[in-house]
Amino acid sequence: MVDVLSHRLVPDRLWKLVEPLLPAFLPRPQGGGSAPLDDRTVFTAVVYVLTSGCSWHHLPPEFGVSPATAHRRFRTWDRAGLWQRLHQAAAEQCGPRSEGHWLTMIVRAALARQDR
Repeated sequence: MVDVLSHRLVPDRLWKLVEPLLPAFLPRPQGGGSAPLDDRTVFTAVVYVLTSGCSWHHLPPEFGVSPATAHRRFRTWDRAGLWQRLHQAAAEQCGPRSEGHWLTMIVRAALARQDR
């Protein structure tokens, strides 16, 4: 079920727009931890939280991403200006297509959560 939901949340055409805009993953400065999760997996979990309205803490475990990891990556992407770049990409590359509309909704949800 998560695979179906994941592809609805982040279809391949949308992922092709998002992937090159994501900043490279940097290991935690204190070291340790586990290997980084796949960017698409984490992005999908973040999109779920943003578009469902659930709290980070209530991210379903079926996504395979801990709430702390999803929130940490959201904050990292926010500080890197990802949401503004995605907004620009939606305007330039998508136009009225459904990916552009969905991406705009994701960006609006992300911007609304910036201070949380």
